[in-house]
Amino acid sequence: MNNKNIMKKKNQSGFTLIELLVVIAIIGLLATMSVLALSSARESARDSRRLSDIRQIQTALEMYYSHAGEYPAEDEVASSTGEDYILGGGSIAAGDTVFMGDIPSNPNPTDDGDCDPDTGYIYSQDHSGTYTIEYCIGSASGDVSGGTHCATPDGLTAGTAAAGGCE
Repeated sequence: MNNKNIMKKKNQSGFTLIELLVVIAIIGLLATMSVLALSSARESARDSRRLSDIRQIQTALEMYYSHAGEYPAEDEVASSTGEDYILGGGSIAAGDTVFMGDIPSNPNPTDDGDCDPDTGYIYSQDHSGTYTIEYCIGSASGDVSGGTHCATPDGLTAGTAAAGGCE
């Protein structure tokens, strides 16, 4: 009877320790690749959102201009951080007419690609009657390359930000 029990144990199928370790390693590798792909997709989504935000802000600014005959001053639409006026949270309105109820802010994290961690949408209105919004995207999105750019009434890619700000 002992021989029959030994024979049954030898014929039983199962996984060896090596086989289990190989399967676990493969699952770990696939999980790692999935996380990396998801991270890249999130960065791309934030860049797309940034470009969409800038386009929406530009549309609201153009409607404000059509209504008021000028672009809003920095302190009307943005909050001051000392030197810069950062867009986000306020509104674009002229009197009772609201063109954008809640100005979007730069999505977090803001340090995608070569972007500064403290980067926001920087708004300025100059004395010549135009505006500039400095913004940064982490990598190329559509026809806009990665890095810091300027949005003006002429469009999103009207100029690339110079070392000290938009030209």
